[in-house]
Amino acid sequence: MNARFNLFENEIGAKFAKRFAGAGLVVQQSPLPRSTQELVALRASQINGCGWCIDMHTKEAAAAGETAVRLHLAAAWRESTVFTEAERAALALAEEGTRLADAHQGVSDETWAQVRKHYDDDRIAALVSLVALINAANRLAVIVHQQGGSYEPGMFAAVSD
Repeated sequence: MNARFNLFENEIGAKFAKRFAGAGLVVQQSPLPRSTQELVALRASQINGCGWCIDMHTKEAAAAGETAVRLHLAAAWRESTVFTEAERAALALAEEGTRLADAHQGVSDETWAQVRKHYDDDRIAALVSLVALINAANRLAVIVHQQGGSYEPGMFAAVSD
């Protein structure tokens, strides 16, 4: 599979990418722990089959100190012992917020209660925004067949400056 289109080489695509990265900066600079941010982005990307985003968030998480065990177990977090209760709540929100069409209720009241139990309003705002952003990013990359494998940690830091 080859990339269909390079958004970054197109004037409109590049403008959009810069603004999109700016929105992502709001989340990155929030009090939501970086490890939680990367795990949530990774899990949504796994569900959406976005190789580019899986590559990016796996490498960014590893560069930030995330362990290989936790990265490998993100897809099976319910059957794993390496995630905190707060991380489990965030991962559940990521899954339910990503699989909106799979459940008539969207995010369940049970999941929302767990998120509320573990996160304050600023962290919840960041978490909800992150789930929306990563799903949009996954769709952009999947539509144009942006392939994983070539991402280097910090690659887009200059885009969002």
